[in-house]
Amino acid sequence: MVVTYKYSSTEDSRPQKVCLCPFLPVHPLHISTHLYIIQHPAEENKVLRTVPLLAACLPQDKCKVKIGRRFSEERDPELSTVCRKSGTLILYPGAEAANLEEFILDSPIYPTTIIIIDGTWSQAKDIFYKNSLFRLPTQVQLKTSISSQYVIRTQPTNRCLSTLECAAVALSILEKNIYIQETLLRPLQALCSFQLQHGAQIRLSKEHLLKNGLYPKPMPKNKRKLRKMELLMNSIKI
Repeated sequence: MVVTYKYSSTEDSRPQKVCLCPFLPVHPLHISTHLYIIQHPAEENKVLRTVPLLAACLPQDKCKVKIGRRFSEERDPELSTVCRKSGTLILYPGAEAANLEEFILDSPIYPTTIIIIDGTWSQAKDIFYKNSLFRLPTQVQLKTSISSQYVIRTQPTNRCLSTLECAAVALSILEKNIYIQETLLRPLQALCSFQLQHGAQIRLSKEHLLKNGLYPKPMPKNKRKLRKMELLMNSIKI
């Protein structure tokens, strides 16, 4: 698979097209886990997306991307069947989410499928809570201390990971193979490195900017949004 990234900006010296094929595995990674990416439609238009890199590293029959905001049994019978299987997990943090590493140690049925939502945090939250299908699989989350290497896109907190990074960590745990994480992160590292060498700037998290008085926008007047900002400044998970 050929993976290129196109740019339309003329504000810096970045070329209009870059091929990342040299940083992809020669052959798709051999995995037994099925991965479903639920992608918010707005992500399709983002220039520096991580899902195309992820898909290029995995077998087509093991990585499926579903685009949309609303899903139901009538609209997507395949996804509905997947969500109802006992071996399906959905990766979404929360009070009810089990730690993935701990879950697979105690689960009588080893997971065969994992679902990951691709979008901003607000988009992911909307998809998760407004689609009853996504409350059927077992909800899990990652307990990791790694910081995101996706430094060319602003994250809400220092602990937030891109979709590719979440998939890399989750698959390495499920497949019990750290090589998978290293292989999946390689093209992302190359993408960010190339961008930084040609004019891009490191994007610090919103949490870091707020804590250090560097946030460039006025604080919101909306009480709900202001409360979120305060939680970020105090490192409270939101």
